[in-house]
Amino acid sequence: MSLAKIPVTIVTGFLGAGKTSLVRHLMENSDGRKLAVLVNEFGDVGIDGDILKGCADPNCPEDAIVELTNGCLCCTVADEFVPTMTALLARPEPPDHILIETSGLALPKPLLKAFEWPDLRTRITVDGVIAVADAEAVAEGRFAPDPAALAAQRAADTSIDHDTPLGEVFEDQVACADIVILNKVDLIDAAALQKALDTVQAEASRKIPVVEASEGRVDPRIVLGLGAAAEDDLDARKTHHEDHGAHDHDDFETIVVTLPEQASPASVVETLEAVSLAHGILRAKGHVAVAGKPMRLLVQGVGGRVRAQFDRPWAAGEPRLSRLVVIGEKGFDHAAVTAALQG
Repeated sequence: MSLAKIPVTIVTGFLGAGKTSLVRHLMENSDGRKLAVLVNEFGDVGIDGDILKGCADPNCPEDAIVELTNGCLCCTVADEFVPTMTALLARPEPPDHILIETSGLALPKPLLKAFEWPDLRTRITVDGVIAVADAEAVAEGRFAPDPAALAAQRAADTSIDHDTPLGEVFEDQVACADIVILNKVDLIDAAALQKALDTVQAEASRKIPVVEASEGRVDPRIVLGLGAAAEDDLDARKTHHEDHGAHDHDDFETIVVTLPEQASPASVVETLEAVSLAHGILRAKGHVAVAGKPMRLLVQGVGGRVRAQFDRPWAAGEPRLSRLVVIGEKGFDHAAVTAALQG
């Protein structure tokens, strides 16, 4: 058995920033590495895991793609993360590299601290923490569905001395990163790009490189093999929550909506865009059955922007079941959102 530690890359980032796209790209360009992927869903349906399993190949077989759906990794370290990592390391052919895609709401620091566990510390090392950020959202400062309303509230209430919950999550993810991937730069102009770059550097606790990307396509040599040993560098990764208390997932709520068969991809996009804007939905994703089409429609929405594409044929015997995972701030109207999507 090799005494070398297995490198682990943690991919974190704001909701809908493109983490799954980046992981999928790395899987498809592994350069011969045997990979294992651990994906942490925030919701009841394993959409991200399903997307990634569609990319399984001999270098990353389907049984090396593990989904954790019982809560955010930063809150389930002892119960789920450590046993799962131990099982991956015990495989007959251990992976050469492990990719961890956290939920969009996860804080990286508690996860980094888990690598100090005796069962893990001698066998794996954090090769790097990669924070993926949506360029347009960062440029606009859109860390909540209605930033204008939040700004007005902050101005009116002098007792508010902290960022919005989503802003704090973003701050902590960037503060822990070794590299920030500023994704979807093809959707913004040069002025907005510069604003996004300035915002990321302002949130960083130290000088870190920022890489521009579209669709999560980044040269793997940039993000794999960093040798950061982040578990030994925790003090340099100062985060908001070390000074302002613990992370509270009660700021967000998730529902799963089952849909009837849809008439067309355009109708799905139009409906979801309208519902997201009307109800302040942060994130929506899932698979939808379209009438007369043999392939599944993969739907991914961030705020009012929704994208849809056919990803694969429905398998023989597989039910043509349409389900969307919908994430919003605490208190959003579950019944109204469900009725609007199902209508």
